[in-house]
Amino acid sequence: MFENQPKGLYALALANTGERFGYYTMLAVFALFLRANYGLDAAWAGEIYSDFLMLVYFLPIVGGWLADKFGFGRMVTTGIIIMFAGYLLLSVPLGGDTVALVVMLAALLLIGLGTGLFKGNLQVMVGDLYNDSRYAAQRDSGFSIFYMAINIGALFAPTAAVKIMEWSQKNLGTSVNDSYHFAFAVACASLILSIAIYYIFRNTFRHVEGGSGKKGEQTQVEELSKEDTKARIIALCLVFAVVIFFWMAFHQNGLSLTYFADEFTSQTSTGVEGMAFDVWNLVALIFIVYAGFSLFQSKTTKARSISAAVIALALCFLFFQYDRNSGEIVAVSAPIFQQFNPFYVVALTPVSLAIFGALSKHGKEPSAPRKIAYGMVVAGLAYCLMAVASFGLPMPQVETGADGESVAVHVADVTPQLLIYTYLILTFAELLLSPMGISFVSKVAPPKYKGLMMGGWFVATAIGNKLVGVGGYLWGNIPLWAVWSVFIALCVVSAIFMFSIMKRLEKVC
Repeated sequence: MFENQPKGLYALALANTGERFGYYTMLAVFALFLRANYGLDAAWAGEIYSDFLMLVYFLPIVGGWLADKFGFGRMVTTGIIIMFAGYLLLSVPLGGDTVALVVMLAALLLIGLGTGLFKGNLQVMVGDLYNDSRYAAQRDSGFSIFYMAINIGALFAPTAAVKIMEWSQKNLGTSVNDSYHFAFAVACASLILSIAIYYIFRNTFRHVEGGSGKKGEQTQVEELSKEDTKARIIALCLVFAVVIFFWMAFHQNGLSLTYFADEFTSQTSTGVEGMAFDVWNLVALIFIVYAGFSLFQSKTTKARSISAAVIALALCFLFFQYDRNSGEIVAVSAPIFQQFNPFYVVALTPVSLAIFGALSKHGKEPSAPRKIAYGMVVAGLAYCLMAVASFGLPMPQVETGADGESVAVHVADVTPQLLIYTYLILTFAELLLSPMGISFVSKVAPPKYKGLMMGGWFVATAIGNKLVGVGGYLWGNIPLWAVWSVFIALCVVSAIFMFSIMKRLEKVC
């Protein structure tokens, strides 16, 4: 998994980890912040939330276009600076009046613009590391590692958001609404770490930064005919059309699935289930998974001994945690559920790579487009679980607070395991679709349009994120099982379309 990878991969991955940690810390509480601080109903909060996500994922096409002209590295640095300004504005507690709302919207615009310059171009740089023939065969596994690094940042984000809010309320006497801004301030600190990593290890990837004066340093790539270029662009656009509906369904984790966690899921847990809500227990499980792979794959006795020791220490830690907290009631807050998706990504990436590696040795590994189609099917299964479990549940309810604002009501205590398992299934879908899709774009995109085509991937994601708001409009207007059934239908139709054009897609791979 980690063998024969370019050194620049790890530097770029870690730089992205820092940025993503801040982004997901903010995102973990953002929808709830909109409802609590401004008194917005589910639909309006969903509209702002989805518009922000659309902005974040639409602007990379502008960033890609600029990078094709001025260089990827220059745009990445500029993007971090602009993002920092946005998060800084968002971290200032201004209350819930019109001025505060305008400042918040301006902050979102800056974050979206900065992310547009940073995110796609960093991934193009990762892809260009594999233009070197020494690493070409490791492209898919490299993007899986890169994607895993993103989710390491995302794993700790919900806990960071919840803990710093609790700390500010307890030690500084801040109100609940003001404490959200401390979560947003975490993103500022994470960006400082991100830019530091980028420049400290810049020598490992400087040759793929692009821009004037660096062309001679880059690996020469073969020019394509007009016909081949057209075929590749059409194939990519067809894939983009499909992934729109995946992201529409997947990013319900920050909207309708968070609403479900807040209004329909038990707010307490105990025993082994309760241990799952402590991020350090999840980290221990990750150590066990990776050490387990190392134990069986290592070629020396020393390496196997170290792996065994890591497993033993992690198991001891978990047994200690269970013994110490046995019988204790654990508080479960809605944002904390968002730690499970990145946990599963990090824990399951080596499993995924091992499975596809074994299939590859026997010549049976599915192509990237086929993996994307399978991912749509799996995402549909996740919402099947939600639909079945939601039969018989009441409609979402709101009540009017003392200040006349709408407040969501907790109406049921569904076991937290429902969302835990739903996120597990969605993560299987994500591992099939997202890193493979990015790898597919970096491989198939015509050399002259790499930045633009990577931007196209994010435009598709942006449209999907805009459509995330559909979940907010459906919430409270139709039965819960029907809400989830909408996403089932979209995933199934998308998968059928993907399989229908499979030969065309695999032809350009």
